[in-house]
Amino acid sequence: MAKFVHLHVHSEFSLLDGLGKLDLLIARAKELGMDSLAVTDHGAMYGSFKFYLKAKAAGIKPILGVETYVARRSRLDKEGKIDTDPYHLVLLAENEEGYRNMMKLVTHAHLDGYYYKPRIDWDLLTKHHEGIICLSACLAGQVPQLLMQDKIREAEEVAAKYAELFGPDHYYIELQKHPHIPEIERTNEKLVALARKLGLPLVATNDVHYVNADDAEAQEILLCVQTQRTIIEKNRPLSMMESPDFYLRSQEEMIELFAQYPEAIENTVKIAERCNLTLSVGKW
Repeated sequence: MAKFVHLHVHSEFSLLDGLGKLDLLIARAKELGMDSLAVTDHGAMYGSFKFYLKAKAAGIKPILGVETYVARRSRLDKEGKIDTDPYHLVLLAENEEGYRNMMKLVTHAHLDGYYYKPRIDWDLLTKHHEGIICLSACLAGQVPQLLMQDKIREAEEVAAKYAELFGPDHYYIELQKHPHIPEIERTNEKLVALARKLGLPLVATNDVHYVNADDAEAQEILLCVQTQRTIIEKNRPLSMMESPDFYLRSQEEMIELFAQYPEAIENTVKIAERCNLTLSVGKW
């Protein structure tokens, strides 16, 4: 019986950002005694079907997801310096309807929302949110961003809006723990306070970008390729070497990390149990 399920995982299909190859992620999850695993690649679902087949073959329940980019205004707005930095939002397919809606969102993001990154917006979410479980995402999510700027009321309004759209038990406030990132602990306290005030459930994730802890340096080199920097440069963008813990942590590690918020761990299992997607294979 699973005690914790990873619901925020980037594979090799998060191009120039995720290092974890699907086979290795699945094998490691199996080795750690996990029975379910999500893949939530950045802005795209290139690897979803392949992951579904490989996970099924290995006896791991696949949870198909995506970490979308949400435009700060409309996805149709494409103005320099204002629209180049979208928010993050994690979506998980609860059933086939959710999977189809995620494909629609990602398709629109690429066809008419693309500006540096494939972006969705509130308008699209209102049309294609059924069958989807939503997590508030990492520090780049809209709610955490507002809390980091001490815009508490605005953050509460945004969270309430998402909770109303997705419905009961379909919108979760996401907590992550990466000790070397100073803002995380302060923001977590604010996220928990917000969740308690609005009666929203918490969920614990690890922002997985590689399989094992000793893959951190290789992933750092991948980020250098993405940002056109070299590994010897200091203060380069996207450096994660200060916090080499974006790997597939064990269930025990996650339980210990979130001892203060056991419900956030328990909710990962509850979400995994509710995500039951069966894809038809071998026909259009």
